[in-house]
Amino acid sequence: MPVRGRLDAAGFRTWFPGLRDSTYLASCSLAARHAGWDAAWAEMLDEVHRSGTPWSAYEHKVDAVRRRAAALLGARAAQIGLMPNASIGAYQVASTQSFEDRPRIVSTADEFPSVSHVWLAQRSRGAQVVHVPQHLGDEDETLAHWSAAIDERTALVSVPLVSYRTGAVLPVRAIAARARRVGARVFVDAYQGAGVLPVDVAELGCDYLVTGTCKYLLGVSGLAFLYAADGAGGLEPSLTGWMGRVSPMSFDPCRLDFPDEARRFETGTPAMPAVYAADASMGLLQACGAAEIRDHVLHLVRRTDARLREAGERLALPHPQPGPMVALLDADPAALASGLAVRGVHVSPRANAVRISFHYYNDESDVDALVEALRLCRREAGRAAAAQGVPSQGVLRDDRHPDRQLAGRTLPP
Repeated sequence: MPVRGRLDAAGFRTWFPGLRDSTYLASCSLAARHAGWDAAWAEMLDEVHRSGTPWSAYEHKVDAVRRRAAALLGARAAQIGLMPNASIGAYQVASTQSFEDRPRIVSTADEFPSVSHVWLAQRSRGAQVVHVPQHLGDEDETLAHWSAAIDERTALVSVPLVSYRTGAVLPVRAIAARARRVGARVFVDAYQGAGVLPVDVAELGCDYLVTGTCKYLLGVSGLAFLYAADGAGGLEPSLTGWMGRVSPMSFDPCRLDFPDEARRFETGTPAMPAVYAADASMGLLQACGAAEIRDHVLHLVRRTDARLREAGERLALPHPQPGPMVALLDADPAALASGLAVRGVHVSPRANAVRISFHYYNDESDVDALVEALRLCRREAGRAAAAQGVPSQGVLRDDRHPDRQLAGRTLPP
């Protein structure tokens, strides 16, 4: 079911039938289902039925998805490798780095654990991993931390485009510039931004970038993209497979060769249901303007930020975030998320916050639904606490960060 013509936000929303009876604010975790998936998988099944062994169709679909990913990231198709997930993408990069002369990997507390754990695992190869503090909105302070950590001992600098914890957009360009000045390579995890924020690898100045399809790119799990700049190959990757050969169809079990392009990082056969879904999903996104998506999403973020602060809630950042997500601090995020879900509002709890994320299909009615559902959850929690004789304690605090307030009116029983 191809997209016909340009889509505005209202037209985009019609592709998501589930939004008729629920409010989906969890794209930072999983994509919302859309009609393109059904059509894509029907196409895949038809190919299987028609040909029995649809390898040629699969090859064409993989090439199409590679081109779509390249267009999304401002890259060339030859600079995009298909990965099963972002963790494998990070590992492929790590395996091609030498830590003999430059042992340091500079990462951050904002790093998603699946990526950060890959860097930590390199300690057995001699790597020394340094984590800079979490970015909480002060860009000058953040840059000072990164600049102090990045020096001539640094092999790799790993910085997320957007914090999965708070929704803050990190100053990637400035961090990458610092890394280049000392000869370090730069890895960017764009998973929490690509699809709602414009991404241009040349503008960011990175050597590597990974993103995947199961969040803002509106696909399903099983597929990620690794961008590798020309000349950023380093050593040969230690994890490989038949798709990582110069000529995969030569089927030579005795020859191990690596292409100069990003396919050198690929391993085995891609997950084709995820590939078909990604083709439909990115085609849907490409029918919208990247700047229009960004402006629409950031308007909703600012609107939500203002509404929640007016209601007395506490948020992770001291001002409206420039990213696609608002992090609402709470003493029991999982319980609050469950309470919101009962009222038809779907969010994503992590650590000490409920993450509220927006896409182009959301509108101000979703903000209204969130605020009302949250009001009802707070009222119900207050009544339950009063019934058990729990006195009001004002604003809760996070014991791990005593300077940071947590939302909530009473202590949990």
